[in-house]
Amino acid sequence: MGKYFGTDGFRGEANVDLTYDHAVRIGRFLGWYYGKKNGKKCRVVIGKDTRRSSYMYEYALVAGLTASGADVYLMHVTTTPSVSYITRVDEFDCGIMISASHNPFYDNGIKLLNSQGEKMDEETILEIEAYLDGETEEIPLAVKEEIGCTVDYVAGRNRYVGYLISIATHSFRNVKVGLDCSNGSAWQIAQNVFDALGAQTYVINANPDGLNINTNCGSTHIEVLQKYVVDNGLDVGFAYDGDADRCIAVSGDGTIIDGDLTMYVYGVYMKERGKLLNNTVVTTVMSNFGLYKAFEAAGIDYEKTAVGDKYVYENMVNNGHRIGGEQSGHIIFSKYATTGDGILTSLKLMEVMLAKEKTLSQLAAPVKIFPQVLKNIRVKSKPEARGDEAVIAAVDGVAAKLGNEGRILVRESGTEPVIRVMVEAATLEECESYVDEVIEVIKKQGHAV
Repeated sequence: MGKYFGTDGFRGEANVDLTYDHAVRIGRFLGWYYGKKNGKKCRVVIGKDTRRSSYMYEYALVAGLTASGADVYLMHVTTTPSVSYITRVDEFDCGIMISASHNPFYDNGIKLLNSQGEKMDEETILEIEAYLDGETEEIPLAVKEEIGCTVDYVAGRNRYVGYLISIATHSFRNVKVGLDCSNGSAWQIAQNVFDALGAQTYVINANPDGLNINTNCGSTHIEVLQKYVVDNGLDVGFAYDGDADRCIAVSGDGTIIDGDLTMYVYGVYMKERGKLLNNTVVTTVMSNFGLYKAFEAAGIDYEKTAVGDKYVYENMVNNGHRIGGEQSGHIIFSKYATTGDGILTSLKLMEVMLAKEKTLSQLAAPVKIFPQVLKNIRVKSKPEARGDEAVIAAVDGVAAKLGNEGRILVRESGTEPVIRVMVEAATLEECESYVDEVIEVIKKQGHAV
């Protein structure tokens, strides 16, 4: 990770950590860089979520890009995976998504995608950061006819909707589906897809006002959709985050289907049909012990990566795997997308339900999840807190107590100034106790904010 860009873009509080000027300069660099690299006028596509500050960053990026001679195509409010898809199929030089994903409204972020709709490579990111810090020469301004223009490209968003509809293999007729759009990017897309496929669609949290994105709704507050599905007798529900690149599902009986269970359900389905290339599912180190035991029982191999769908995707590409993801709901189906896609994940789960005529809770039943507790603690310096000898000793002590009956994982967040402490053990009480034990040491050592 660089100075500004983490595992999922440049993210921080709007106009505090990530400023208007940052956005202008990122645009200035990208417009110049790709124009020079390809020897022709650069073409960039931009999407944004519903945060109030997203409009500010959109205009700032446009100013920087066009001033460097790039033409900019605006998809307006849309999802991260839609920007990834359009960047790839319409042969843009790069794509930009303005979103802080599941973070609160006052945060925002700039996600950069290469011409294949993949996370931008580290080498280019470091060049951008050097420019942001004034370590490279100033970029010349475009003049006369070389100044770039903007193009309304809402048609790209509509074509993405059509693409999703084309992926479905079954009619959703007579299926009662709940959608929690998190007052974010999915609010204009998800219902259109499900309605077109014939579902009886029930939508909540689809009234964004710029300030309510992710507020007590969406994939990070799954209890809201869980209650809604049960209270209204729905067959299934799907909750997205702010930019709709993740999905958490709820079965009709209220069972929560997180990313781990989604990978199990679809991984088994792929194996049964001979579609699971290399017989392998790619997970991160955050996946539950219970998932791995269920995979072993099903005869499915698995790999573990660092946390971040960026690392999951890299592993999939390098090894030719077809499905991977995170417990948090980022699921990548490499046949269809180069990034996590919440709505696509919904469609693939619907496919299994309808093909096997079972509920999601029945399909996920073989996975016996170990109790898990994850807590975040905001710190002054992630490396200092993680490398503190007393903290390391506390972590090692918990690991020794757990032995082969659980595990502890302490890591730095790639997108926020927090340390994440996670424990899996035989009981929830043990998990809570061990997590709190480590967090108390972090506080005692003076690292907490």
